[in-house]
Parts: sequence; C-alpha cells; structure tokens
Amino acid sequence: MPTQGGDDDYHSGLSTAHGRDWPGVRQFNVFVENRVGGLAFVVRHFETTDVRIVSMSIVDTADCAIIRLVLNDADRAREILEQASLMFAESDLLVVRIPDVNQPLLQICKSLLEAEVNIHYAYPMLVGPSGNAALALHVEEHEQAAKQLLSKGFVLYSDPDFEGTDFLS
Repeated sequence: MPTQGGDDDYHSGLSTAHGRDWPGVRQFNVFVENRVGGLAFVVRHFETTDVRIVSMSIVDTADCAIIRLVLNDADRAREILEQASLMFAESDLLVVRIPDVNQPLLQICKSLLEAEVNIHYAYPMLVGPSGNAALALHVEEHEQAAKQLLSKGFVLYSDPDFEGTDFLS
C-alpha cells in the first residue's frame, strides 16, 4: 500500500502499529563503555540470529560510546538487547529514500528548511528496502517533517519495510 511513487516503491502507509500518523523507523541507542571492543561486543549479540544491522552510527564521548543501530526486526532486536543486559534507549527516525535527482541531499535539506524543521543528525543506511539508497534523519518535528517530505514527493520508509528481509547476506 504505497503512499508515494510507483508500484516498485517498497514502503508502508502512514498509519503504523505504534499509532503514529507518520512513517518512522526505530533506532536503538546502545550505551557502552568507551573502550576497545565495545562495538564488537554489541554486534556479536546479533551474529547467531536472523536480525541484521541495516544502519549504524557511533558517537564517541569521553565517558561512553553511543552506538545507534537500525535493525531489520526492531521487536526482536529489543529482545536481544534486553537479554544481553545492554543499556539502550529507543528513538524515532525518518528514513527517506534518496531520489535519483541532481543533488538529492540538498533537495531533502531544502524541503525541511522550507518547513522550518531542524535536523539533529543524519546518517546513511547501509542498504534500504529494495536495495534503494536511504538516509536516516533524526529531526525536531517528526510528523511535520514527514508531511513535508511526502508533499514534495519523497518516499519514506517505516519499520515494516525492513522486517523479515536479510539485507546483507
């Protein structure tokens, strides 16, 4: 049930299981000690499962490291992180497909600027649904940003778009 674009667009509608009116993807912010092997310790918990990391960003601070992860099955990922007794928090992202246009990142930024939406941070997805390039955005006003991007013809993805797919095997 695509909300924008053609039949080959792979993304869900605006109504989500979490009761939001905008598409979103859950990000896990995992807090680990800032020491050698911290990332490997976290990633190792997924190696014997079918849960795949589809995006990752690391923020290094003096006290700890924050590993931001998007996984192909958010509910299972939460279970795995809880069973591993890892400290984590969840946050919402907008994930927008990178369009095949001149200066696509500029187009995304201009659209959000037009709506006066601040981007807190952004990072690329390792791979998006159907192999499309995508950008993860943490923005100030998710619903407003989603409406603006959709009105400009951008394709947004939701958690179900990533579920059950083994992107990186």
